[in-house]
Amino acid sequence: MEQLKHECGIALVRLLQPVEYYVQKYGTWQYGLNKLYLLMEKQHNRGQEGAGIGCVSAKAKPGTEYISRERAMGSAGISAVFQNAYQQIKDASADTPYENIPFCGEVYMGHLRYSTTGRSGLAYIHPFLRRNNWRSRSLMLCGNFNLTNIDEIFEQLIDQGQHPRLYSDTLLMLEMMGHYLDHEVQNLYELFKFKYPDGEMRNKKIAENIDLAHILKRSSSTWDGGYVICGVTGNTDMFAMRDPQGIRPAFYYSDDEIAVVASERPVIQTVMNVHVDDVQELQPGQAFLVKQNGEIVLEQIQEAKEVKPCSFERIYFSRGSDKDIYQERKMLGRLLLEPILKAIDDDLDNTVFSFIPNTAEVAFFGMMEGFERHLDEKKKRLIKKHIHELSEDELDRILSMKIRQEKVALKDIKLRTFIAEGESRNDLAAHVYDITYGSIIEGKDNLVVIDDSIVRGTTLKQSIINILDRLGPKKIVIVSSSPQIRYPDCYGIDMNRMDEFVAFRASIALLKERGLQHIIDETYQNCKMQENLPKEQVVNYVKDIYRPFTAIEIADKIAEILKPEGTRAEVCIVYQSLEGLHKACPNHKGDWYFSGNYPTPGGNKIVTKSFIKYYESKEMKL
Repeated sequence: MEQLKHECGIALVRLLQPVEYYVQKYGTWQYGLNKLYLLMEKQHNRGQEGAGIGCVSAKAKPGTEYISRERAMGSAGISAVFQNAYQQIKDASADTPYENIPFCGEVYMGHLRYSTTGRSGLAYIHPFLRRNNWRSRSLMLCGNFNLTNIDEIFEQLIDQGQHPRLYSDTLLMLEMMGHYLDHEVQNLYELFKFKYPDGEMRNKKIAENIDLAHILKRSSSTWDGGYVICGVTGNTDMFAMRDPQGIRPAFYYSDDEIAVVASERPVIQTVMNVHVDDVQELQPGQAFLVKQNGEIVLEQIQEAKEVKPCSFERIYFSRGSDKDIYQERKMLGRLLLEPILKAIDDDLDNTVFSFIPNTAEVAFFGMMEGFERHLDEKKKRLIKKHIHELSEDELDRILSMKIRQEKVALKDIKLRTFIAEGESRNDLAAHVYDITYGSIIEGKDNLVVIDDSIVRGTTLKQSIINILDRLGPKKIVIVSSSPQIRYPDCYGIDMNRMDEFVAFRASIALLKERGLQHIIDETYQNCKMQENLPKEQVVNYVKDIYRPFTAIEIADKIAEILKPEGTRAEVCIVYQSLEGLHKACPNHKGDWYFSGNYPTPGGNKIVTKSFIKYYESKEMKL
């Protein structure tokens, strides 16, 4: 119901044959550029604040540009950058050699951006570029990441004598890698300057001997956060590296023509028309490297540790067309059977099931499968119990029992609520969804609606519950296929303020109601005492805010907070359990939003800062 911004989507394409090969086989040199476009369009859900593309050509002659780049802001960013690129291509004369055509090269990079820092503007759109007349010193970078210790890296660069132009993790990573790349090139120059006095041959030998894995190891040794960082040097060395905890996802595919990397597996399957088993997942701490000669190497850059891939990728962000994610989301729905039965007092005859929004549709299918199996078992028990006394009418009645499901709400248009303020904005928000009148029996039916997550609860309170209440249900049960979101994310999702989380607001309200204000104060004191400690020594004391209450107590308070004034129906909220999440997504244990168990030390530092900021705020609104 509430759209979350997620940083970001990446795409890499490396052509492994000469350009003439693609012209002969596919009828165009634009084969790689076209694949990049498709990889980005298939991931448009991952970033709508801007897009950027880049290309590096190994054949460009001196005096011509060997790196092409286009960036654009806005939800139409993909279209804008490719239109600009194709216009440049069109402007080239018909007899322009391939090496001089813009965006004709061996390596293509694409990026889709969602900001998690609040910073905006073209200067923050990837890819970032570090240009140099020495090809081997040039570096272009993009990524799906968020670092928790940007302040440490900033100071490290200053200690090296650098003057960073922006306080941006992307720029700092670019400059740090550029620093070590410069060192590598300089060392090789010293090694080869007398052996190869010819500058062109010397540069060739430098490019052939650059140890990209070594540069990545040195650069990433101090990074704390979740990341997939992608880069290409001016000599067409390409890499994609994943963080040691495996927080952010990356997948790759290669054959004798092409190597590609993307944030999601089904994207590569679709664009390259390959089987699921042909697409591999980049492992935690691993880098996918393609040398300038086309050699592909997998290198372990950092030791994998505390491996906890992001579970929200499975619940919400990644495309549901992925083979495993589809089954996991269905399982999340099936596992909610028992708490929903309890919420409706086992009254299936008078309950209608539905879902909002579309991202919860797969979990809805799983929930329906669970209830249908449950009902089949109930039918079997009834028949077996009364097998010798059932009339034909009674048997027909039992067999006709079914789970009632309807599409009770649909999103008609995206209303521009930003044009209004205050109550008028809320009134507009209340009309974002249309309802299907007559889909339930007024005053008699329960209405169960599943969502993928409940973060802030704003949309529920301002529109959804009011809209559903118009149908006249006896009881509205809002079901979340994910557990209660209690803690900030610091690895690439825009969930960073404590008071944004309705679960946190509910717990604070319960503490105050029950005379436990001292727990809030003590949590603040504990956080404040470790404010300036190294991140490795920080403990997540914010867990104490939730400790006095069961998940059901917090859910009941959330329902009370989110129930709009004047709602006639009883409102109940049911959440997935942590155990259910781990059962459904056994290979993605990254549950810090729900449990507070951060996979890196920087996570505890972030949640501590977030609580201090909340406590010291004058507002402290529930």
